[in-house]
Amino acid sequence: MPAHAPVLLPETVAFLDPSRGGTFVDCTLGLGGHAAALLEAGAARVIGIDRDAGAIAVARERLAPWGDRVVLAHADYRELTSVLARLGVGPVDGALADLGVSSMQLDEPSRGFSFRADGPLDMRMDVSGGATAAEMLAEVEERDLADVIFRFGEDRKSRRIARAIVAAREEAPIETTARLASIVRRAAGGGVYQRIDPATRTFQALRIWVNRELEGLDAFVIDAVRALRLGGRLVIIAFHSLEDRIVKHTARVLAKGDGLLRGEGLVRVLTKKPVVAGQAERDVNPRSRSAKLRAVERVA
Repeated sequence: MPAHAPVLLPETVAFLDPSRGGTFVDCTLGLGGHAAALLEAGAARVIGIDRDAGAIAVARERLAPWGDRVVLAHADYRELTSVLARLGVGPVDGALADLGVSSMQLDEPSRGFSFRADGPLDMRMDVSGGATAAEMLAEVEERDLADVIFRFGEDRKSRRIARAIVAAREEAPIETTARLASIVRRAAGGGVYQRIDPATRTFQALRIWVNRELEGLDAFVIDAVRALRLGGRLVIIAFHSLEDRIVKHTARVLAKGDGLLRGEGLVRVLTKKPVVAGQAERDVNPRSRSAKLRAVERVA
C-alpha cells in the first residue's frame, strides 16, 4: 500500500466530532486516511467518494476491517447530491473534502502529475474519461494557455512559457512530463537558482485546468451544507489560494445569507482564520505546508 499521511488529521477529527456517531461523507476519499480516523473515532458509517478508481481500490482494502460501515462510490465530489440520493442517504452528520492531488497520484509516474520522474503527460484524476494534458496542450491557443498558467499557476512568466510550449509542439508533440518540464525551465530561466523548480507552477496550473478543479467548487460547498443535518459540520482542506478563496467566500455567504443562493443563515463559521499545520506536521509531511482548513456548522 502506498505511503500516505492525511493532512491536518487531528484537527479534522476534532471539528467533525465523530464520537457522537452518525453518518459522515469523505467527499475526496483518497487512500482512506481521514475516513479510517473518523471510523476509529466513532463514526457509525462513512461514505467515501473519489473520482480516482485506483484510490478507491486502495481505500477499500484499508477500510475493509469496518465492513458494511463503509460505502464507497466512484464519482466526482461535486456529484455529492446525486451520490447520496442514489444511496438513499438522508441528512448526514458531517462531510469532508480534502482538495487537490493525492500523494499516490503524485508518486506514480504513469499519472503524469509530477516532473520528478518521466512519464506520460496525463494529469487526469479520473483516467476513465476526459482529455489528457498532452491532448489539451496540443489544441489550446497560445493566449488561452498563457491565461491558464497565469490564473491557476500565478506565474508572471506565463506568456513566455506559453509561447515556448506552442513553439515546441510545432516541432513534435509534447507527450511526456520530462519534455514539458524542460521546455518550461528553459522559458522561465531555469539556469538561475530558484527556490522552487520553475516548472512547478505550470504543472500545477495544467493539473487544475485538466481536472476543472475550481469549476463548481462554490456549488459543492452549498450542496454539502444542504446535505448536513442541524448541527452537522463541513470541513474543507484547500491547497491553493484560489480554492481557499472560493471556500471562504461561499461559507461567508451561507453564514450571512444571500437570496440568490437561498442560504439565509444556514451555517456558523467555525474558523475565522484557516487552520494550518503546525511545524511538527510540516516537518514530516511537506504537502501540509500549503494546507488551509475551514469548517462550518449547519444551524438552520
